[in-house]
Amino acid sequence: MCSQQRCGDWLSFSLIPPAVCCMAANILLYFPNGDSTYASANSLTEYVWFFEGICFSGVMMLIIAALLLTVEQYTCFACCCYPNKGCNPRCSRAGSPIIALLGVTFSGYCLIISSLALSQGPFCSTITGWTYPFKDTPGSYLTNSSLWLQCLKPYYVVEWNIILFSILIALSAFQVIVCFIKAIIELRILLCATHSVIVQPESI
Repeated sequence: MCSQQRCGDWLSFSLIPPAVCCMAANILLYFPNGDSTYASANSLTEYVWFFEGICFSGVMMLIIAALLLTVEQYTCFACCCYPNKGCNPRCSRAGSPIIALLGVTFSGYCLIISSLALSQGPFCSTITGWTYPFKDTPGSYLTNSSLWLQCLKPYYVVEWNIILFSILIALSAFQVIVCFIKAIIELRILLCATHSVIVQPESI
């Protein structure tokens, strides 16, 4: 139990740095090339307003990590420090798989939205006005930097969006993997605890 506890602590704690980075990346998307005028004029990519990095892979994942760490610390204190006090890890960790699966859902949302945003491309000013110049060729502009010149303003918005949305994709994918592994570990702990309660050793 305690060895699984240490592994669980590490997994839960590893969700915190990516969550903070996701919040920072999402906030930076509101200021292409460091300019705040485009946010006030609502001249940003529509997917920025889905708050995928700030809310779902950010704040919500911090809450998920805090809940998982709280459950783990309580279980460790109750079951490892006082094993003779009638500890039942099945009860103390019953909600952990659900919490971890919620983490998969939240980070998966960020992963999907960021992927769609990267595929669609930025909202920018072109010679024909404000539009999505790469919308009809989803993703192909990523490997053809000569097309980026179509975006006149905000300056360097294509590079800005590619870098930040790629960061969101990578970090949210990491969160999905960690939460999925965490859910499996918690289910294994619950099943083992249930088995130990149901199956009683034969008396000699």
